[in-house]
Amino acid sequence: MAVARTSSVLRQKKILKIVVPFFLLLVVVFVVYNKDKKHESEETNVLTRLDLPWRSKKGFPRKEDYEKEYPLLLENEQLVICYESNTDHRKPLYATTRLYETTDEPSTTQRNHQQQQQFQQQQSQSNGTEPVIFFVTPTYPRREQIAEIIRLGQTLMHVPRLHWIVADDTSSCSATLNSHIRKFGIPYTQLASPMPEMYRARKNAPRGVANRRAALNWIRQNQKKTGVLYFGDDDNTFDLKLFSEIRYTKKVSMFPVGLIGDYAISTPIVRNGRVEGFFDSWPAKRKWPVDMAGFAVSLEYLALSPNATMPFKAGYEEDEFLKSIGLKLEDIEPKARNCTEILVWHTQTKSSKSPTVRISMDRQKLDKLNLGTLLSRLESMGVNHISESEGTTAQAIVNGSVKPLSFWFS
Repeated sequence: MAVARTSSVLRQKKILKIVVPFFLLLVVVFVVYNKDKKHESEETNVLTRLDLPWRSKKGFPRKEDYEKEYPLLLENEQLVICYESNTDHRKPLYATTRLYETTDEPSTTQRNHQQQQQFQQQQSQSNGTEPVIFFVTPTYPRREQIAEIIRLGQTLMHVPRLHWIVADDTSSCSATLNSHIRKFGIPYTQLASPMPEMYRARKNAPRGVANRRAALNWIRQNQKKTGVLYFGDDDNTFDLKLFSEIRYTKKVSMFPVGLIGDYAISTPIVRNGRVEGFFDSWPAKRKWPVDMAGFAVSLEYLALSPNATMPFKAGYEEDEFLKSIGLKLEDIEPKARNCTEILVWHTQTKSSKSPTVRISMDRQKLDKLNLGTLLSRLESMGVNHISESEGTTAQAIVNGSVKPLSFWFS
């Protein structure tokens, strides 16, 4: 009996060794399946609310359509015109009241004066007849934003017949950003055009797309059908020659962009004055493997494609936009000496987190020093944050010795 009982126990243990793992496996499969169904249901609900035209019968989009995301016209896209000026009131940033004696080598003051005279001559020569360049700059709030805008604005000040469209990735209008755009005297439009939240949560978020789409909508709403469209990021570097090159674009002009990818260059391949291919280190099955800064579009040509737009798909914005306007290889006009010169560079500023500075004292006292105004100005730009309880403790240096800020008020 004892032997039989022992044998039975052993059989039960063997059965348990087989059944328990199998049962646990079923539990895991059930949990994962329900999680996937819940995720699919949530995604279907989102897409149903957006009323996508290409949903399948089950309400969930086909994989290829979801990946392309091209025909999307989101209901929650926003375009708010914050500030606008159509008047060109550019003037010298550094006015000169006197010219120094002429020398073999002109002084900085003389050069500034000569450059201003040249600019005024360019403005008068254009006489309102040159095509306007609509220069679209997507931007977003960060500590480097104002510095980038100032650098770009200093370049655009020298370009006659230009309208600057600055589209900010935010739901509210930034008065600080506007104060810096306005001071250049360039005709401009400042838009608030936030990225839809459904895309912001992605690991590889399509930055700048909502901004550029908003600019395209502004151009259509304002019936702008003559001139040239160009997308210029706020961290790019531009040779002034670029603007005279693209101003008379008939359909689509293209040119090299420096500091791109593993080749450090992205450019059309030109033979006998015609574009025959492209040189870019990231093909990615793109028909038009070009950088956003590497082409300009005539508004007359753009008007032929009233549904032209840009997809919320990182890396494919340029390709799908150029497809949407029906571009053909023979339509491309190579610029920059048949694409042998680099007139635009994809320079990038390393973005850093805004530091928090600890100042545990009455900040109104700092207004008696320059620090009060200076720190408030930086904080309004998002360059830093001031706190009474956390962050790096603010100190001063006097004669090589570290002193607390209260040193001046003790």
